[in-house]
Amino acid sequence: MGRASATLLAIALVLAASAARAGDTVNGRAFTEIGAYQDSVAVSVLTPSVGATVESPTAGWAANALYLVDMVSAASPDIVATASKRWSEVRHAGNVGAKYKPGTFGVSVAGNASYTPDYLALGASGRVTQELDEKNLTLTAGYGYGHDTIGRTGTPWSVFSNELDYHSFVGGLSRVVNNALVLSGQGEVIVERGDQSKPYRFVPMFAPSVAPTIAPGASVDQVANARISARPLEQLPLARERYALTLRMALRLAASTIRLDQRGYVDSWEQRASTTDFRWMFDAGRRVIWWPRLRLHAQNGASFWQRAYAATSARDLPALRTGDRELSPLVNATAGGGVRLALGAPGDLDGWVLTATGEGTHTWFLDTIYVKDRWSALVTVGLEVGF
Repeated sequence: MGRASATLLAIALVLAASAARAGDTVNGRAFTEIGAYQDSVAVSVLTPSVGATVESPTAGWAANALYLVDMVSAASPDIVATASKRWSEVRHAGNVGAKYKPGTFGVSVAGNASYTPDYLALGASGRVTQELDEKNLTLTAGYGYGHDTIGRTGTPWSVFSNELDYHSFVGGLSRVVNNALVLSGQGEVIVERGDQSKPYRFVPMFAPSVAPTIAPGASVDQVANARISARPLEQLPLARERYALTLRMALRLAASTIRLDQRGYVDSWEQRASTTDFRWMFDAGRRVIWWPRLRLHAQNGASFWQRAYAATSARDLPALRTGDRELSPLVNATAGGGVRLALGAPGDLDGWVLTATGEGTHTWFLDTIYVKDRWSALVTVGLEVGF
């Protein structure tokens, strides 16, 4: 992906030079960011990233590239329960994209890749945009395809791997109501086919008379003493359809902007979720914008989710089983904020831009063993420079 990003940027620079010779305006920005995540169940993530964009507003084209590395270290109760040590993993990921919109109609394409020793994800997408009503109404439609290969570290793909394919369809519209108000909506359908079960996730089993007595938040020792000897791997359904609708309002006030997002989600695993995201961005002079952020997410569990699965032996296992807490009923609340500082010269304030965000999240797991709640913190610092 690093080579692909460099290739795209080289093409973009050639386009920029050609546009400059033709008298077109050319803008470019390079950026770097580092993010750090830590939670109360012993998961740490450090994510540095770099990227760039080049565009010609007069000619109507743009190109972009991003490369990031996730360095993950974990020793959660799930890992402890399988007598495993803390593990570390490095993920390399990136995406490239280009768009062309010389008038009211535009088209964009993008590609992405992500790699770890046991997981390879590849994807591509395209989108078209049409502006109507003197650019006060914008319609969008797009399609994306992805193919993931799920394996085990140290095992060749030819010996063990699961395949997952997904198709995504998106459509939306944005309406400029007046000089201060913009409303938009986007619908998305994702069709997944393949086995996305985690090859390291073992699910404890309990005798039918014992399973109802396992309380939420039961400790590793309590589970170990109560379960039967069978401890099969996770098995998820081989098909899933996801549906989401997101509505957004952006309201400009005298010296601030309010943004409110509301997302509804449902899928064929009978999961339903609601996510509300609120930001209020304040202008503190010409160089500083700061904002608070609040987010609330709530969901039910998948149809096959159980806190404690019942089985009499390894020959009598539930066909579907999982220990993934993200498939359980949960609620999480996030509070935080950020700041944007324009550090450029008086005639070019955005020549250098520093951004920083900090957020804390509390998640309540309503029907899981090992963990009843989780605290987490995410901090990011980024720098942009124009060229």
